[in-house]
Amino acid sequence: MVAKSSSERARAFRERKRREGMRLVQMWVPDVNSPEFAAEAHRQSLLAAEADQRTDDQDFIDSILDEDGW
Repeated sequence: MVAKSSSERARAFRERKRREGMRLVQMWVPDVNSPEFAAEAHRQSLLAAEADQRTDDQDFIDSILDEDGW
């Protein structure tokens, strides 16, 4: 038996998944190892920590929601 190449195995895998009703989706996601990502995560964590000290925003949101939360 001849061993299949990695591209042949990948093609067979994709074909099998399609027969199973699956669809391949590819997407771009942030690079969590980049310095820009780390800086933005830090910036947002500081905002979240600061928000914990303020209740007026949440009080306002609670006041405009109806009983069902909408």
